[in-house]
Amino acid sequence: MSQVIIHAKIYTGETVIADGFIRFDEEIIALGSMEQYEAMAEEEVLDVQGQIVVPGFIDIHSHGGYGVDNMDGDPEVINEMIQKLLAEGITSYFPTTMTQSDENIERALAGIKQAKESNPMIQGIHLEGPFVSPDYKGAQPEKYMRAADAGTIKRWNEIAGGNIRLVTYAPEMGDVSAFEAYCEANDIILSVGHSGATYEQLKASKATHVTHLFNGQLGLHHREIGVAGYGLLEDDVYTEMIVDGFHVTPAMVKLAYKTKGADHIALITDSMRAKGIPEGESELGGQKVIVKDKQARLENGSLAGSVLTFNDAFKNMIKFSGCSIEEAVQMSAVNQAREFSLTKKGVLKEGNDADILVLDQELTVKQTILGGTIHAFE
Repeated sequence: MSQVIIHAKIYTGETVIADGFIRFDEEIIALGSMEQYEAMAEEEVLDVQGQIVVPGFIDIHSHGGYGVDNMDGDPEVINEMIQKLLAEGITSYFPTTMTQSDENIERALAGIKQAKESNPMIQGIHLEGPFVSPDYKGAQPEKYMRAADAGTIKRWNEIAGGNIRLVTYAPEMGDVSAFEAYCEANDIILSVGHSGATYEQLKASKATHVTHLFNGQLGLHHREIGVAGYGLLEDDVYTEMIVDGFHVTPAMVKLAYKTKGADHIALITDSMRAKGIPEGESELGGQKVIVKDKQARLENGSLAGSVLTFNDAFKNMIKFSGCSIEEAVQMSAVNQAREFSLTKKGVLKEGNDADILVLDQELTVKQTILGGTIHAFE
């Protein structure tokens, strides 16, 4: 039996319908203004009385949350954690690994591959490290870092069932041409991160994405614009941002938005095990993490991922930058779907998957609809 939401303000990702309806089962059947709405027999009607409807959020960079790390490699536990992300509005998810031993990375990739077999939310894997620079390690353990090589990424992608879609690397660490060629041939997007690459080195690379803009990278300087400058200046390069107010100050978020525009910024959480559980001691990649005042830090004071929820990232982006809801939708769903060719995600239109959020006037998630199944939250 189909279901229909009526009297919603719908931000489709392409247009805005001030007072509209959206009919769906597993996919979106129809949507339009209430003037076009015709009731159908035997369908469930949800009258949302002017609440806001947007596409489900797509998180392409998250290490875990709710006591779980994707590096744990346990498919059942990973899927239990991912189910909890629905309360944040996340309907598509890229489990993200981190710099660790080959053995641990391979166990994680095998576990995520198995989790994906029964979980429609998993759309790909983000391999963050170990192909990164010790000079910009952030919370990544230095002893496992090394230059990128084609043989390793090929082996790991096979273990992952061909599901690696995004890899963070430092292109300045040796000859990465064979590595880049393998990634390009296998639909893996190359992202520069934890890197001290110069603008000229990046122009010579194949990187089309920047991992957590401003964090763990050579920053802006008037004589060398670095990784951050490359992300801001190059129109076709997508830039992730952790909009929690700590990783990037609100003023810098606004500067990035005004410089880059909304069409190539991707909101992420970069969340870790400690998200969604009480503050205190936690762990990331075998390293002790202290969570206090919504910040996760290593013992040396370095920020260590985040405890940010995606719904808060969405609200913060609007608050910090002054962007419109339409632009926040673009940065939370449309851009990610476009970049990763998720052709049935990111936009609310006929034939697309029924991944839909109902938000209240404060933009808090009230219902997350995943493939037509409604999950309600207080």
